[in-house]
Amino acid sequence: MTSPTLRQRQLARRLRDLRQEAGLSIAQVAEHLLCSPAKISRIETSQRRASLRDVRDLGRLYGVENPTELMELAKDARQQGWWHQGEGIEFGPLIDLENEAKAITEYETTTIPGLLQTEDYARAVIRGFFPGKDASLVERQVDVRMRRQELLRRPNPPRYWVLLDESSLHRHIGGAAVMKRQLDQLAQVAEQPQVTIQVVPFEVGAHMGFDSAFMLLEFDRNVDIADMVFMETRAGHIFEEKPNQVSRFREVIDHLRADALSPAASVKMILARRDYFMNKEM
Repeated sequence: MTSPTLRQRQLARRLRDLRQEAGLSIAQVAEHLLCSPAKISRIETSQRRASLRDVRDLGRLYGVENPTELMELAKDARQQGWWHQGEGIEFGPLIDLENEAKAITEYETTTIPGLLQTEDYARAVIRGFFPGKDASLVERQVDVRMRRQELLRRPNPPRYWVLLDESSLHRHIGGAAVMKRQLDQLAQVAEQPQVTIQVVPFEVGAHMGFDSAFMLLEFDRNVDIADMVFMETRAGHIFEEKPNQVSRFREVIDHLRADALSPAASVKMILARRDYFMNKEM
C-alpha cells in the first residue's frame, strides 16, 4: 500500500493544480468554503490533512465531475502507518517517504545516520539528545529506528549514499564497546551493492556542508511527488520541496562527494577507528 504521507502530498498537489486550472485564488476558495485562507494553504502544502468533506466541497468548486480519485486519495491519506503504534514517535512522515524513495542521499555531521545505527548506539544517541526522557519512550524510539532499517534489507531497496563527517567516527557515544560494534556494522553495510559510504576527512577543512545535516529523498516520476530535502532541528522537522532550494542541496552533495574519501578509503578509515575502539575496550 502506498504510504499515507505520500497520498497526502499527492492529494495536496492535485488540489493545488485543480484550483489553479479553475483560475481561483486561495482567498476566493476560502470565501466559497467559509473557512480561512490559511486552511486552504495548509491543505495545499500537505501541512494539514483534508477531511472527506473538504475534498468533496473542493471537487465541486473546481468542477470535478468524478471525484472518486480525489476521495480515494483522501481516504488513504487518513490511514495510519505502522509508526503510529505508540506515543513519542516524531519521524512518521519521514518513514513513509523513505519507503517510497528511489534514492536517498544523507549527510551527517555528528553521528552515524539512524538507518545505519546499532541498537545500543541508537539508544545512547536518543538518551543523549533527550536527557531525562521516559525509559519506555526511549525504547519505543529505538524499536522504531531499528524497524526503519528494514528499508535497506527489502527487495529492490532505494539507492543509499551516505556522506559522513569524520567527527562522527571519533565521538565516543555509548562507550568503546558500543562504538566498536557500530563501526563494524558500518563497514559491513558499506559492502551492500546499493549502499555507498564516503567520509569527509578533517583535512578538507571548511566546506559547503558546515551548515547542518540533511537528507535528500528522490522519487520516481510516476509517483507524482517532488524530490525533497529533510532536516531535523531542535525546533522541529523541515521538509524543503522548492526546486531552487533542493538544487542548492544537490550542489552541496556534489561538493561533498568530491571532497570526501573514496568508498574504499572511507571503509579503511572506518576500520581503523574500529580498531582504535577495540583497543580501548581491552
